Amino acid sequence: MVQERTLPKFDAATVQITREEGLLLYEDMVLGRTFEDKCAEMYYRGKMFGFVHLYNGQEAVSSGVVKGAMRPGEDFVCSTYRDHVHALSAGVPAKEVMAELFGKATGCSKGRGGSMHMFSSTHRLLGGYAFVAEGIPVAAGAAFQTKYRREVLGDQRADQVSACFFGDGAANNGQFFETLNMAALWKLPILFVVENNKWAIGMAHERATSQPEIYQKASVFNMVGVEVDGMDILAVRAVAQEAVARARAGEGPTLIEALTYRFRGHSLADPDEMRSKAEKEFWFARDPVKKFAAYLVEQNLTSHEELKAIDRQVQQVIDEAVKFAESSPEPDKSELYRFVFAEDE
Repeated sequence: MVQERTLPKFDAATVQITREEGLLLYEDMVLGRTFEDKCAEMYYRGKMFGFVHLYNGQEAVSSGVVKGAMRPGEDFVCSTYRDHVHALSAGVPAKEVMAELFGKATGCSKGRGGSMHMFSSTHRLLGGYAFVAEGIPVAAGAAFQTKYRREVLGDQRADQVSACFFGDGAANNGQFFETLNMAALWKLPILFVVENNKWAIGMAHERATSQPEIYQKASVFNMVGVEVDGMDILAVRAVAQEAVARARAGEGPTLIEALTYRFRGHSLADPDEMRSKAEKEFWFARDPVKKFAAYLVEQNLTSHEELKAIDRQVQQVIDEAVKFAESSPEPDKSELYRFVFAEDE
């Protein structure tokens, strides 16, 4: 078992959250968890092909940042190859995400992207990226155009923020350092969100970097760096809200390191034999969905019955998404070369 870092403490008593906000966050996390569980089922039944990387266990990060602090449909979200749940949090309908996984023409990437390349211009989802750290400069480009439109073109409506999600392995990549340097120099409105789940495929994070505390690398760029318990959606939401406020105010980027854990193997092709049973049990006990459900009930914001009703409602959405994907058409072979180049509207 790799030595555990001391998790940053968060005082939930300082949280101000309405019933509506709490239920929205809970529903988003359950949507992500249920969707990924269904993906595993469909993969093993031969409905999906290629590599499929699931997000189980990390839901508090996506929901806490995108749903809890950003404006879905207005702000930009850039993901990795573990991108299904980021797409859902950004507002992409579950049926379009599922259809993409099935390789159907009705998918959010028209069946061209599959699991690792979710994209939706409508929902400001800039894409999932198969190459490690590939999305980091793309997100910075989106943040730059926001700043340019506001400061050079005089568009006062241009106050969008970009959130870039990537794993701990990407923080050793050159694009990470180069992009953070430019973002700090230009004070770009961007959140760099490191989802540190301790493992880059089969490589333990502590063995791959000379400075395991990734958030401290922000100091090199004179940038705000924050570590947060990535299994606590309230903690993630609070940190993200502060970072978004700074970005919108023109105060530049933030590097957020969310300490989290994936409950499944690196991909569905991974037998998951590298991680110890003790390590898994330590993190399984901190399930973010169960933890937040307990909080909502304890604060009298909802009841167990209402949460179960949300669970059933989400399950229905997922079941309908599968039916939609199964009944959708394959991309027509006559369009094999379409979408290779940009097209006029």
